[in-house]
Amino acid sequence: MQSHHLVTWLIIGGIAGALAGRLVEGRGLGCLANVVVGIAGAVIGGAIFDHHEPDASYGVLGSIVLAFIGASLLLAVLRLLSGGRPLGGGRSGPYIR
Repeated sequence: MQSHHLVTWLIIGGIAGALAGRLVEGRGLGCLANVVVGIAGAVIGGAIFDHHEPDASYGVLGSIVLAFIGASLLLAVLRLLSGGRPLGGGRSGPYIR
């Protein structure tokens, strides 16, 4: 993943964060939050997998899967720390009531 450009990192982060948000929260977290969670997930997932397989190369699809796994773990831990409350202010739809 070291050879990816910044734009590729942002795209991978956005995809992984959106998928992880849908899995853990049941909805997306918003564009910026998806990217941030996805990039943080890529760092977490990369650290975990690098510990087990230091010289592995994953490609773009593998990077998305790796970032998704890390982002899902991050959101699950944050959800546990918040006492099970939804992340992101508890909004349930596109409109705030």
